[in-house]
Formats: sequence, structure tokens, C-alpha cells
Amino acid sequence: MVRFRANHLCTRYLSTSSTTPNSTTPYLNSHITIFLSNRIPDPKSILQSHAYIITTGHTNNPFIASKLISLYASLNKPTFSSKVFHSVQSKDAFLWNSVIKSQFSNGCYSQALDFYRQMRLSCVKPNHFTVPMIVASCAELLLLINGMKIHGLVTKLGFINMGNSAVGSSFIYFYSMCGCMEDGALVFDEMPVRDVVAWTALVIGYVQNDESEKGLERLCEMHRVGGDGERPNSRTFEGGFKACGNLGALLEGKCLHGLVVKTGIGCINVVQSSVLRMYTKCGTPEEAYLSFCEVQQKDLVSWTSVIGVYSRFGWSSECLRLFWQMQVTGVYPDGVVISCLLSGFGNSMRVSEGKVFHAMILRHNFMIDEMVSNALLSMYFRFGLFSIAEKFFERVQDGNKESWNIMVFEYSKVGLESKCLELFTEMQHLGIEFDSNSLVSVISSCSRLGATRLGCSLHCYVIKNSMRENVSIANSLIDMYGKSGNSVIAWKIFSRARKDTVTWNTLISSYIRSGRSTDALGLFDKMVSEGFKPNLATLVTVLSACSHIASLEKGEQIHSYAKDEGFEFDISLSTALVDMYAKCGQLDKSRNFFDAMKEKDVISWNVMISGYGMHGDAESAIEIFKQMEQSNVRPNELTFLAVLSACTHAGLVGEGKNFFDRMRDYALSPNLKHYSCMVDLLGRAGNLLEAEDLVLSMPIPPDGGIWGSLLSACKIHNDAEFGIKVAKHAIKADPENDGYYVMIADLYTSLERWDEAENVRVKMKEMGVRKSAGWSTVYSEQGGGLLSPTAAVIGISMHI
Repeated sequence: MVRFRANHLCTRYLSTSSTTPNSTTPYLNSHITIFLSNRIPDPKSILQSHAYIITTGHTNNPFIASKLISLYASLNKPTFSSKVFHSVQSKDAFLWNSVIKSQFSNGCYSQALDFYRQMRLSCVKPNHFTVPMIVASCAELLLLINGMKIHGLVTKLGFINMGNSAVGSSFIYFYSMCGCMEDGALVFDEMPVRDVVAWTALVIGYVQNDESEKGLERLCEMHRVGGDGERPNSRTFEGGFKACGNLGALLEGKCLHGLVVKTGIGCINVVQSSVLRMYTKCGTPEEAYLSFCEVQQKDLVSWTSVIGVYSRFGWSSECLRLFWQMQVTGVYPDGVVISCLLSGFGNSMRVSEGKVFHAMILRHNFMIDEMVSNALLSMYFRFGLFSIAEKFFERVQDGNKESWNIMVFEYSKVGLESKCLELFTEMQHLGIEFDSNSLVSVISSCSRLGATRLGCSLHCYVIKNSMRENVSIANSLIDMYGKSGNSVIAWKIFSRARKDTVTWNTLISSYIRSGRSTDALGLFDKMVSEGFKPNLATLVTVLSACSHIASLEKGEQIHSYAKDEGFEFDISLSTALVDMYAKCGQLDKSRNFFDAMKEKDVISWNVMISGYGMHGDAESAIEIFKQMEQSNVRPNELTFLAVLSACTHAGLVGEGKNFFDRMRDYALSPNLKHYSCMVDLLGRAGNLLEAEDLVLSMPIPPDGGIWGSLLSACKIHNDAEFGIKVAKHAIKADPENDGYYVMIADLYTSLERWDEAENVRVKMKEMGVRKSAGWSTVYSEQGGGLLSPTAAVIGISMHI
């Protein structure tokens, strides 16, 4: 490249542009020459040189004025730059660009746009140096319409097609900042010449607009097809690592890590920090620590990243070690680092150490800002020390609205729904602003408490304040209406909401809870067809729908889909498949899949035992139970309920009594369901007196269902006298159940005790207990299915 000597340029401009050349002296000219030769003079010398320029009459020299404008801008004095600009009479594009740059480089974007408007009014055409600064200013101010107008002008002038990538890159950046990445991608595709800046703007634009997958795809394309001037740089890789972190794409992140090491860019500090953040976001403490060790200049952000990933896993000892090591290196902790440590104590449930660290914070006068206060509240909630959390909240609640939101969130999270609603109501009365997390927590609390009216009021608030676009709020409303049985409103919210995978999962679960398993499976098909990718929770949910309606064909399709899409068959998904095959009658497939599971939890064992039990194979159920005892998984209440149910179906009285007694060996107390199983087992075997003794010895009051089981056994074994005795207990336990009255009346009638039978019917009338109307189903020849009672009546009427 040809380089010109500064003195030569100065002499030329001084000789051609001076307004009063005869008045200058060699002494003054030499000062101006030094000024022009010096790249970054100190502020005092700039003012002196400016005075010389005014004295010598060179204020209208565009080159000297441009130099002054640039130097004042470098000293963060854009107003001085503006004054210099206004002092020049004749202004060309070069000078306009200088003053626009002075404003832009100092973050004065509105002023930069004002100068651009003045430039246009003075009939000076912008060039390819002007456009990137103006477009970037529109991007920073999010002025979409203004930027689009400039885009129209640039298209008319043909700047993008001239082969200058700076103009096109600035528009990619502009559209990405305004959230219009499709338009940014179109600009990129239309660019005849692309350099690393254009590619980087596109990759980072996608990542910043939550389209990390597309950003990663473009980075791969850049690496594959890019020429010498299009190789990824440190900024491009920074965007790629951020995309991997956002997606949790550990494998892709490792590949990218290998690439930066291979190309030598991995030694740059910003890339090392990006690699560290990627591993922390992917939740891999070992890789994160190794990356942390490679960072040459460890700043506070680096220390925070590695401490944060350790805290997420509850490794509080490692967090503390790094915390002290950080201070030894001269890096002082801020509120973010201290909050990470408190979170680590909460996740590890190390109560005493968490309290000690709280005391240490106070003793060492570490910063206790709102973030630390809120982390302390969350930690004490995690410990279950609600009273301490509440006392601490009373001290910090003034002026800390975030603490109110955290308390509402934590109350809902730990199941204290009533307190959650009380505090939320108090927030409204005090005029404290609540965030979307609080609103979601309160709606969820309403859902669990069945407080649908309050939930509807919150729904009205959401509509009134235009918060329907918030996906989390929409999901909580769908869940609330679904649980309350109002699936019509749930569907309406779903159809209008922005959807993510959780939105689909919520409505699918709602349909299954309301007995609409077929509709749930249809919704799953719709989800896949619309391009949404199901997650493990989706597959587990739809497999339970297949189990409910015993749809083997659909269950096998979902199983194949999971294999084709590369889903990891973890415990939850494998257990759901075991359950589905068992309930669809495929016990061999269910057992094979169960045996192939590398890891089993208590739910997996319970599902297999229940599968054998519901098909009457008690021996296999007992065999699985014995295998469970030999494993490291401890049986729970549901395990014993499953094996007792299996014994009941098979009539294994001795084995059932043995399992019932063995619950004490595991420190488990039988509940109503266990007693009901035992009464049913003894009753079916004809051991009516033993069943009665068991009921009367129960430590908890028996409900009508237990007496009802024994009453059914009395009827099976034609023991009317004993049945009457049991029926009286059943009516006392459940006086609203019309079936018990009918049964005792029938028993009296079978013994020809007509008066007592009539007295039962009279008592039913006095208590207002009505016998439920019976109805029969009619098979539809046309539809090939069962008709409802109403449809059946209509059908019969038509035939008549």
C-alpha cells in the first residue's frame, strides 16, 4: 500500500485551502503541520492547535476541520465537533461523514440522524461511508420505519449492488435489532459480495432474535462455502458459542471448540470466555472448569460463570473454594457471585453452611443489594425455613418490589397456595407492580386450590393489560381451565396464543385429565404436522393417553417416532412405554422393555407389578416385587398397593396378608386403599368375619367404599344377616349413597322382612336420597358403536 507523508499533505492543503495565506508565518504553519502529523494529541495541545488554525485562517479547510472533528470526538466532546463543523462554510460529503461519525461514535444517535437530515436538505448525496452509520443509528434507536426509508434510498442508489458489503451488513444488523430477521436474511441473500462482517451480522442476528438453530446453521454454511475473506472470526465464533449454549447443544459446541483450537482463534480471550459460557449454559461443570483454566485473563464474569454452573448442581464446596481463590487473585465479588453461592447452598440443601455464609456476608461487609437479598429469600425457602424467610422479607420489603415477587413465586412453588394469594392481594392493595412470574404463580395457585373465579379475574387482567402474548401466562391459563374441566376456554386460549412445546404439552395433558385421550392424540399429530418438536414430556404424556384407551397401534407409532428422532430413552420415557405395552395387553413386550432398562426407579417397578396384576398374573407380579427388594430401590406405598391388587385379582389370600404385614418392615403405614384391597381380598375368599375385624381395627375411620366392598362380598356369599349389619355401617359412613339403601332393602326382602325393607325406602325419602335412574346402551348398526342415553332414546323414537 502506498503511504503519503503527513508533511507533504499538510503543505499541499495549507497552500491551496488557506483563506489568507499571506498572513501566516512559518512558525504558525509548523504548529499546524505538527498538529496534522500527530495522531492522538492531548486535550491541551488540541485546543492550542485549534487556536492556531483560527489565527491562521484555516477554519474553512475541510481536511483540517475533519481532523479537528475527529480529535474532539475521540475526547468524547461531540458538541465541540459540531461547533467546528458549523464554522466551515463549504461542506462536502467527506465533512458531513466526519461530523456524523463524531456523533455516532459517542452514542449520540439522534444527533447523528439530525445531521443526516441536514445533509439531505443541503442536497449533498450520502455515500457508502454515510449509510452504515445512519442505518446503525436507526438500529440503536429501533427506528424501523426510518431505516426502511433509508433502505429504499440505498436500493435506488444501488449501493448494495456495488459490491460494498459494509452497506449490506449494516442493514442486516438493523433488521436484526428491530426483530425482523427475515428481512435481514433477504438483504444478505441479495448481496453480491459477502465478507466476514456480513456473515457475522447474520449469525449474531439470528442468535439475538432467539433463532439460535438458524444462527448455527448459517455459521456451518459460512465455514463450508466461505472464501478467504469469509472465514469466521472471533466475533462470529462468539455468536456460535452463544447459540450452542442457548440450545444446550453440547455436541455442536464441542465441535466448534475443536474448530477454534485448530484455527488458532481459541487463544483469544473473548473466545475463551465464550467457550466457558457455552459449557456453563450446557450444564457441564467438568468441561466448564477446564475451559475456565484456559482463560488467560480471568475477569469477574469468568469467575461468575464457573461458580454459577457449580451452584446449579449444588456443589457448594467447589463454589466456596473458587470464591476464596477469586479474591486471592484480586477480583472482588459482586452481588451476582454472592447470589450464585447462596443458590448453590440452597440447591445442595446444606442448611448450616448457608446460614454461616449469610453471617460471613454481614461480617465482611460484602455487598447486600437487592439481588443478594432475593437470593437469601430463595435459599431459606429451599431449606424449608419459611419463618426465617418471612422475617428477612419484613426487613427488606420496603423499596424492593422484586422481593415481593419472589415471595409470591416461592409460596406457590412450595405448595403454600393460600399465602401466595394473600401476599398477591396485598401487593395489589399497596400498588406494588408484579411481574409475569408472580402472575403465573398466582394462576397456578388458583388452579391447585380450585379458585376458578379468582383465576378468571386474573384472566381479565391479562386481557386488559395486553399480556396474552406472554407464553408462560398463556400456558398457566390453559392449565387452570383444563384442570377445572373447562376445555372449551382452554382451547380458545391455546388457539390464539403464541405456542411453544410447553403450550402443546399443557393442552394435551388437559385433554387426558378430562378423559379425552383420543383428542389428545389428535392434538399430538397436529403438533408434529405444524413443525413443533415434541420433547420427552410430550412423549410420556401421549403414551399415557395410549394407555388409557389401550391404543396399541398409536403407542407403537410413538415408540417408533421416539427412536427415529433420536430421543434418549431415559427412565420416564422407558417407564411410560412399559406401562403402555402392559395396558395394551402386550405383557411380553412390556417385560422385555422393562428388563432392557439400564436404570429403574420405584415408578418403573410399580408399573411392571401393576401390569401383571391387572392381567391376573399374580405370580409374575410377586416375582418382580422380589427382584425389586433385591435391587437398591426401596418399595413405597404404591408398590404394596400394586402387589396387593394383584393378589386380590388372583385370590391369593395368604400372600396378600403376608405383603400387608410386611409394610411395617419398610416403615410404611397402610392407607384406605390398602385396607380396601385387603377387605376385598378377604371378602371374595368368604372370610367375612376376618374382613370385618380388619375394618374395625383400622387406625383411620373407614369410608363407605371399604364397607361397600364388604357388603358386595356378603351378597356374593348370600350372607344376608351379616350383610344387613355391614350395610348399616356403610350407610353411616356414606349416607348420600343410594346404592347402600337399595342393597339393604333387597337383603331385608330376601329374608322376607317386609316392614324393615319398607322402612328403608321411607328413610330414603325422608333424607332426600333418590335412587339413580338406570339406563341402557343401544348399539348403533350404522355407526358401529354405543349410543349415549339421549341418542338411544332418539333412535328408539325414530324406530317407533
